Amino acid sequence: MKPTMKPLILINFKTYLKRTDGLELTKKLMQVKSSKYTLAIAPSSLIVAEVCRKISIAVFAQHLDPVGFGPHTGSLSAAEAKMLGVTGTILNHSEKKLSSKTLQKTIGLCRKLRLQTCVCASTIREVKNIAPLKPTYLAYEPVALIGGNISVTEARPEIIQEAVRTAKKISPATKVLCGAGVHSSEDLHHALSLGTEGVLLAHAIVLSKDPVKALKELIT
Repeated sequence: MKPTMKPLILINFKTYLKRTDGLELTKKLMQVKSSKYTLAIAPSSLIVAEVCRKISIAVFAQHLDPVGFGPHTGSLSAAEAKMLGVTGTILNHSEKKLSSKTLQKTIGLCRKLRLQTCVCASTIREVKNIAPLKPTYLAYEPVALIGGNISVTEARPEIIQEAVRTAKKISPATKVLCGAGVHSSEDLHHALSLGTEGVLLAHAIVLSKDPVKALKELIT
């Protein structure tokens, strides 16, 4: 029997922080250990390589393109990310939407490279379109609640359950994450009780006055 994977806590730095502050936050978050959760960070693209050299925590790229080495000016090479030590990537965030064709190509290449994919969906319709691509994780984040202080688990718990049911019916192996407004241990526990297998969050940790304390309180 395969061991049960721990729920994922994926912290997206977005571009909230300049380089030095992003590296400092990374060092601080490394202090937090958990036996119950898998902790991962998604630093800004310009410091991913530096972060991978300095820490052992799982690192996700905030975006990758479906390219290797070659004439791809301006692209973020999935192949190079793998070589740098990146664990996976966030794709199709509401702040960086992708076409269905690009998403399919990127997930396919990441699968070949053994990179995990966390693909975001803003609606149940998107869940239905993304689940057949069989990403590692599908993060459901209603756009209206992203960056706010009201968690989707509080505002629309039934929609989280629907997202989980829909995704699992199409791709049972895909793990569903909850995003949008998650900021407390109550939100996290509620999300897990609704059938999700982790959370994707950003400002609740990244912009906290004490990120270590905020993360520790989240996972208690």
